[in-house]
Amino acid sequence: MDIQYWVWTYALLLATYFCMFNFVWRLNEWYYSIKLRKKQYTLPPGDLGWPFVGNMLAFIKHFKSGHPDLFINNLVSKYGQNGIYKMHLFGNPSIIICEAEMCKRVLTDDETFKIGYPKSTVEVVRCKCIWSFSRKEHKKFRRLISSLTIDRNILETYLSSIEDIVINSLEEISSMSQPVEFLKEMKNISFNIIIDIFMGSYNQHIIAKIGDSFTEMHSALFSLPVNLLGFAFRKGIKEEQEEIMKTRLPNQKHLSLKDIKKMNYLSQIINETLRLKNSNFAIFREATIDVNINGYTIPKGWKVLTWSRAIHMNPIYYPNPNEFNPSRWNDHNIKIGSFLPFGAGSRHCPGSDLAKIEISIFLHYFLLNYKLELVNPKCPITSLPSPKPIDNCLAKVIKVSRIA
Repeated sequence: MDIQYWVWTYALLLATYFCMFNFVWRLNEWYYSIKLRKKQYTLPPGDLGWPFVGNMLAFIKHFKSGHPDLFINNLVSKYGQNGIYKMHLFGNPSIIICEAEMCKRVLTDDETFKIGYPKSTVEVVRCKCIWSFSRKEHKKFRRLISSLTIDRNILETYLSSIEDIVINSLEEISSMSQPVEFLKEMKNISFNIIIDIFMGSYNQHIIAKIGDSFTEMHSALFSLPVNLLGFAFRKGIKEEQEEIMKTRLPNQKHLSLKDIKKMNYLSQIINETLRLKNSNFAIFREATIDVNINGYTIPKGWKVLTWSRAIHMNPIYYPNPNEFNPSRWNDHNIKIGSFLPFGAGSRHCPGSDLAKIEISIFLHYFLLNYKLELVNPKCPITSLPSPKPIDNCLAKVIKVSRIA
């Protein structure tokens, strides 16, 4: 009699638990169904997760573990390859888009889809030019920035400054007796270059103060990782880079844009690295009106996330997507919306050309003159908020030859 009593009690508690679990899980779904009941919406498949937290627990779990693609893969396996799903992320009901053509539509239609980053991000980056400029104001701002980062003649004038910063920084890092956090040092180099171009400041105290503030702010958003996959192809690149040195004129002291354009293999490695380990897992927009995409309605005010990670890892666009294969970029015809490391449309990053030049110059000097010895070669990777080894790539930078 006692055993039967406890069996029934246990069964009742278990049934109550599952009923309550199912009830609480559906609260978010019911809330938004009631909120949208006046209109006949056909929302994309998906779920809105738990009340208040939405789907953030799953997001944090997969991104923190270093397996961010499981987050989207679970959606696809559960709801099919629709390329569009509903979720609740960063405090907002959201639509996730994982298909190139739909991404292109969202990112090129500024009237229907405005900038829509989470509230936390907006509060950290208090910059009117990013969040609240009108389309006309943004065009003027973009022209101003682009004039400093796109014009070929202007870019040419930056090369010697970028080289000096790269060479001096590598010399300093390689002279240190203790291993350094290589990722942090690369951020410093990048930041010094940006400060030099936009502010012309050589005051290291000022740069250090601004840099510390920037690092704190950036850690709350998405950090820019320096991916080391390309270093596995060191031999192939170094053949290429040595050839560029051989063809340089005797009186030519610095790299030219012409030299950088010859770095075909290096360019492929940069593209492949950006595809695999881009810092922004998604680009955030917000629907300004009710809009229909592929038969599904995106309600006004809902966030729209063009999930670039899912697109970059889609075998439809990139066969064997988990393989680091720079040669895939040989005569690769990029479909609009399928390669989004710098965004797309009018909000495409105006500094993308400058960023690639910085990376090319750094790798040119690094690969010819230095090697990297990792302290923890098997260090776990986290993708929260962006891909990086948890030890910030602790390593010793060793000089192996003289600067040419």
